[in-house]
This record gives sequence, C-alpha cells and structure tokens, in this order.
Amino acid sequence: MTAPFASRAARYELEVPPPTDGSTRARVGHLTLSHGVVETPQFMPVGTNATVKALSPDDLREAGASIILANTYHLYLRPGHERIARLGGLHRFMDWDRPILTDSGGFQVVSLGDLRVVDEDGVTFRSHIDGSIHRFTPEHAIGVQEALGSDIAVAFDQPVFPSSPTAVVAEATERTHRWAERSLAAHTREDQALFGIVQGGLDAALRAASTRYIGDLPFDGICIGGLAGDETAQQREETLDVVVPLLADDPRPRYLMGLGSPVDLLEAVHRGVDLFDSVLPARVARNGQLWVPGGRLNIRNQRFLDDPEPVQADCPCLLCRRFSRAYLAHLFRARELLAYRLATCHNLTFTLDFMARIRASIRAGTFPVTMSESRVRAGRLSGGEVAGTSA
Repeated sequence: MTAPFASRAARYELEVPPPTDGSTRARVGHLTLSHGVVETPQFMPVGTNATVKALSPDDLREAGASIILANTYHLYLRPGHERIARLGGLHRFMDWDRPILTDSGGFQVVSLGDLRVVDEDGVTFRSHIDGSIHRFTPEHAIGVQEALGSDIAVAFDQPVFPSSPTAVVAEATERTHRWAERSLAAHTREDQALFGIVQGGLDAALRAASTRYIGDLPFDGICIGGLAGDETAQQREETLDVVVPLLADDPRPRYLMGLGSPVDLLEAVHRGVDLFDSVLPARVARNGQLWVPGGRLNIRNQRFLDDPEPVQADCPCLLCRRFSRAYLAHLFRARELLAYRLATCHNLTFTLDFMARIRASIRAGTFPVTMSESRVRAGRLSGGEVAGTSA
C-alpha cells in the first residue's frame, strides 16, 4: 500500500494505485471511518429519510452496502436533528452499524427555486413539507450534521445546474469557497470526517481554480459537486478530466456526488473517482426497472406475466433466489409493497456487485483491457433516466 492520508476521523490508504502507463486512473483504496472500513471504488445507497426506501438495514447488509448516505435537509425538517441526537444519534436511530455520510443539504435547499433566497451568509428557504421558514448557514449545516453523528459530514455549498450562465456559476463557486472555510471553522467533532466540495460547472478554468482552492484546505476528502445534473456524459467526463489530474498527488478520497447508473459509474472510476451516491437504483426499481447484465428488464411488460425464471439467474439477492419474474410482475400490477422491496434489493445488489467486480479487475490489473466487457455488462440508460441525490 502507498503512504496513507490520516486525520482525526478518517484514514485513506491506496491498496492499488493507478498504473504508471496512464491507461486508467482507476484505483483501489480503503477508507477507515468511525464505524468501519469502506473499500473504494464504492457506491453509497441513499437513505434520504434515514432509510433506503422499502429496505431494512438487514436488506442493505445482504445487498453488500458498506456505507450509506442520509440527507441533512430532510432529517433537519423531519424528525429534527436534535430529536435524533437525543435518541442516540443517527446510527442508533436507524439501526445501521456501518458508516454513514450526510450531505450538507445544499443541493436540496438550493434546488427549492422560488422557495429560497441565497445571500452571502446563507440560504433562507420555505419547507416543502409545511411552508415554514428556515435558514441554513455553513455553521448551521455543520451543527446539524454533528448532531446527527454521521461518519462523514460535507461542507455547505451553493450548487448550480451545470448549464447555468458562466457568471452565475462563478459567483456560486466563489461563495462555495467562502462557505467551505466557514464550514471548516465550525466543525468540532473529532470522530467525524469533513469533506469539501469542488464546484465550477462545466467551465474548465472555474473547475480547475475550485479544485486548487478546495484542495488546499484541510478537508478529509474532496467532493466533486455540480455534476450528475443536466450535463451530457461527455461533458461530465471532460470535467472529471480537468479535476482529477489536479488531485493526482492528493492522498484523500474523491467523491462524485449524485452519480448512479452502472455505465456512468464505470466511466467515472476509470477517470479516478472513489465514491458515488444516487437514488437512481432504488428509484427505477420502484418503477419496475430491473438492472441485469447487458441492460434492463421492464417487469411491467406483458411477456413477464408467465415467465417462471428469476430476474437474473446468477444474482444472490432475495428476489432472484426465491421468486420468479412472473411473481414480481404480479406484485407490481397488484401494487403490493413487497414489489418495491424485492426490486430495490435486486438493483442495489446489482450495483454493489458491479462495483465489487470493478475493484477485482483493478486489483488483477485487467481493468483497462476489460472496459469494453464491463460496458456491455453495465448496459445503458435512456435519456429520461438521470441520476439524482434525493428521493
């Protein structure tokens, strides 16, 4: 292993660094946190409201999840971070004994559109639940995450859509930098790591400047924000090709926020990213979309009503071990809640297994030459299915 990065709350060590021939920037590492070790590259299922929709903690463990994401904005509004703290913290509250990352709430707050006002100090917003008025500042966002007790907290930022005008992106990026320093100053919990966020939209110069700025601050990890939105895959990959080389000698983990389709995960790992999250595997599962090698099944199609085969013959998930395509097709038509659990178990198992296969190929030194085979296994999503960060 290479020399690790270590702080009070996190330790990141590369097991397999990128090859020196430049064929890929993919790497394998170990991120040690308060509640366990996370192998990277890794995908984090999203538990927006302290639960991954339709699944129990046992379901998540069986699917192979080693770390999950919970949402600061949603938990602040309901049931409240102070209540969760009184009840023993987020891990005890949701009975999850492995690492948790909480996002800052910046994406959800800023995405409220007409329901929020941004100023230099923070964001005033109207709750989507009951219309009540609230305010997030960098200091408050950090305080909420410290009360929740996650293993990784994230600095408060001002994300904007990648397609926003350059002047808007530049202003938000500069504000994100100022808020990053305030987030660092506010953070006091020694058992909780803190990640900073690189912004800059699709502008190469802004991205490079933001990468250098955030990289110079003493965060425990680097988030790449402002992507997995309305950009094309090519634009996202070009942006990663700006950011990651600037972090080549940085020992900290890199986290691309909001990316979740298998083929997009593959391309981002190839470009040197370590951590990902998205609601996409669970969201498409609830719509009857099942990911399988080479593509996907729409279980709502008529042809599956009499199909006795499992969704995927070699899949170890609860659905594929015990039930047929015909049974799942029936559950969706009957709107039975079990349908959502089984489909979500499958998609998360597929995604986490796909990441495990990527790690194995990096360890074996075959990742670059098996990229085309991995792309076939990943399949591709339609343009209407995009990654997201909240359910």
